[in-house]
Amino acid sequence: MNIGAHIPDPEQLSAMMAGLAVFTAVVSVSWPYIFRDTLAERMRKVESEREGIRKRERSRLNGEKSKVSLRAKPKRLFKAIVDRFNLARQAEDGEIVRRLSMAGYRGHAPVTTFLAVRLIAPFVIFAAALLYLLLVIRPDVHLLMVVAVAAGVGSFGYFAPAIFIRNKTTKRQQAIRRSWPDALDLLLITVESGMGIESALRKVGEEVGAQSPEVAEEVLLTTAELSYLQDRRQAFENLGLRTGVEGVRAVVTSLIQAEKYGTPLGQALRVMAQENRDMRMSEAEKKASALPPKLTVPMIVFFLPVLFAVIIAPAAIQIAAMP
Repeated sequence: MNIGAHIPDPEQLSAMMAGLAVFTAVVSVSWPYIFRDTLAERMRKVESEREGIRKRERSRLNGEKSKVSLRAKPKRLFKAIVDRFNLARQAEDGEIVRRLSMAGYRGHAPVTTFLAVRLIAPFVIFAAALLYLLLVIRPDVHLLMVVAVAAGVGSFGYFAPAIFIRNKTTKRQQAIRRSWPDALDLLLITVESGMGIESALRKVGEEVGAQSPEVAEEVLLTTAELSYLQDRRQAFENLGLRTGVEGVRAVVTSLIQAEKYGTPLGQALRVMAQENRDMRMSEAEKKASALPPKLTVPMIVFFLPVLFAVIIAPAAIQIAAMP
């Protein structure tokens, strides 16, 4: 067997290698033009769109600059009433401000509105009740008795604003309790990734805004206070005072200790996140266990009569049809 017959000619081999090298060079040079980098183009489009959005928002804010105010001003009527009767001294102890902040109302305007409405509401409700009794019901009693009944109804107006604020606070605290464990998980991830507490809180506020505006509002407000308050501990304490939730106060305590002693925050946040999840689950189980007693009365009033009618009606019809 002649092995040399299967070996290609050196000149042919050199030509093949040269052709392969030329083909490889041509492909390498033309590759960026054949297969374009769409990522860079998409990034340029995103950057241009971002700049366009920024310009539109800037122009819109400039156009509405005269209409938008960051600080809400109280109505002139309410402010005049508060100044006339010197009601501002009732808020000097800070209790009304604290209750309004727990309900989500901050600033001087809500305090003025609350004090004025608490003064006006009894007279408005008294007048409405008196007109209703005299013009609609028209009771056959002495006028003094009608006025006394209207005065008793009008006295409810003094407590109506406080009841409204209490209900608002309860609903807000429930919303914070439901979303606080998720916010703690995100805060734990950001802290363990190496972010500072201010950057971590800002990130949490941006991410949980769609799920819980209440938690996002409180966290971002705390971030703002951390940036301008001299005492950072006061910013954390304000977070606990504004919410009034035990889980938030526990986290505030850990944040203050970590700020003061330099202790690691990750493990404490992990434990508190688990505790808040357990508290949320126990609250759900408590509501589920309270459901059967609550359903007893509706079942007796609405379901059992229909059930008895369905069971007894055929027999009653047969008995009535018998000769």
